[in-house]
Amino acid sequence: MSAAVRDVVIVGGGTAGWLAAGIIAARHKGRIAAGRFSVTLVESPNVPIIGVGEGTWPTLRSTLEKMGVSETEFFRRCDAAFKQGAKFAKWTTGAADDAYYHPLMMPQGFTQLNLVPHWLAGAAAPGSSFCDTVCPQGVLCDEGLAPKTIATREYDAVANYAYHLDAGKFATFLREHCTEVLGVRHILADVRSVEQREDGDIAAVHTEQAGRIAGDLFVDCTGFKALLLGETLGVPFRDCSDVLFCDTALAVQLPYDTPDDPIASHTISTAQKSGWIWDIGLPTRRGVGYVYSSRHSDPDSAEAELRAYIGPKHQDLAIRRIPIRSGHRETFWQRNCVAVGLAAGFLEPLEASAIVLIELSAKLIAEQMPATRGVMDIVSRRFNEVTRYRWGRIIDFLKLHYVLTKRTDTAFWRDNVDPDTIPPRLRDLLTLWRHQSPWFFDEFDRLEEVFPAASYQYVLYGMGFRTEVDPLDMADGARIAARMVRENQAATRSMRQQLPRNRDLLRKIHTHGMQAV
Repeated sequence: MSAAVRDVVIVGGGTAGWLAAGIIAARHKGRIAAGRFSVTLVESPNVPIIGVGEGTWPTLRSTLEKMGVSETEFFRRCDAAFKQGAKFAKWTTGAADDAYYHPLMMPQGFTQLNLVPHWLAGAAAPGSSFCDTVCPQGVLCDEGLAPKTIATREYDAVANYAYHLDAGKFATFLREHCTEVLGVRHILADVRSVEQREDGDIAAVHTEQAGRIAGDLFVDCTGFKALLLGETLGVPFRDCSDVLFCDTALAVQLPYDTPDDPIASHTISTAQKSGWIWDIGLPTRRGVGYVYSSRHSDPDSAEAELRAYIGPKHQDLAIRRIPIRSGHRETFWQRNCVAVGLAAGFLEPLEASAIVLIELSAKLIAEQMPATRGVMDIVSRRFNEVTRYRWGRIIDFLKLHYVLTKRTDTAFWRDNVDPDTIPPRLRDLLTLWRHQSPWFFDEFDRLEEVFPAASYQYVLYGMGFRTEVDPLDMADGARIAARMVRENQAATRSMRQQLPRNRDLLRKIHTHGMQAV
């Protein structure tokens, strides 16, 4: 009979390691309490975490709730703030007024009627953006409003939201919760070697401080090093820099000018000559960084662009340089080892896909935890199929932002619209979408799509993409479309009246807390 899988060993900490530990331990807490299952995290006391990623997706709300985390304490401990989407500035033409939103709310009546053709046919007020026609969230972001009130219970929302957070504080917060509440065993030790069985499985890791640590399933969270999956098991890396050119990030932390400065409740992504700058508002500071292509810019020019963005007042701030290896492993689960986080791969943080991939991977591991080594290969095949699909769709979606540009001012933007750099699936979809817009039932048939059809709609029509529509085809749904547009206008008015300023709500959360679930 095949050996039971009872001992999970996670190698590496940071957001990936501790989030994976928390998701797996929360799902199997009954077996952990009974002594029939264990989750051990081995973390080096000498290797710092990358700690840059500060944007998340709404999935993190349900993830933290299932882990038993207090949302109030999360806000207080992790310097967290609300995120209602992303604003993309200067991506289409580069003009001063060139901007659109990718919000986190679905378009009005999304599952009943596709409003895109009706918007294109003039169902909305002249000049009204697609986002403002179908969703209140762009207006909420423009006005600096929060997505809920202090009376809204933890994890509930008036407008859908995710988080901005301090990644270093988040990892510490998760570690404490995992070890004190969920029964995760924490070992501070440096891995010196990896022991394999005759069949190629990993038997144990040998550490300098804690000796041999054996396990049945190993989760590789060792970052770009990929110690287990890459170095030990030899799984190759699939480079995608031919599609996504950005390979370097410059990061800086900006203080607010005054304690009352507004906090943007969305990520701001501003296109530059050879990449783009992120701007994320936390309660105590802003996180700002320039993601650029070293093939199209040199370090001095890139830093000059970033310093021009942050302004003369902050020229003395230190800037951190972070290399980006754009791509992912050919296989994510090999034998009894599965990679999560940077060990699995990394893509530029344009749409905050890093943490959501950690969540989805860890959730799949937790839900499909193989009972025995004999069934592990079946589980791993399914895991690899789903995970390859997700990585491919994220690459498609990130590239979409570039291929729709009308900018020709630099080689970076001109090279990005080269058809040879566009994935075949995305090329086909762009051709299809010239005649029919993406919608609920179109091409997005997997459970837990990272970017559903609505996300494609917001980017396509925010960047001026046009789909041919026949006015005669619009007649049947015109009355329903008009009603949905009116309903969105009413929802927008209502939310503007009831929702507080973003900073004001964050202060109340720190002072009074939210209603517990």
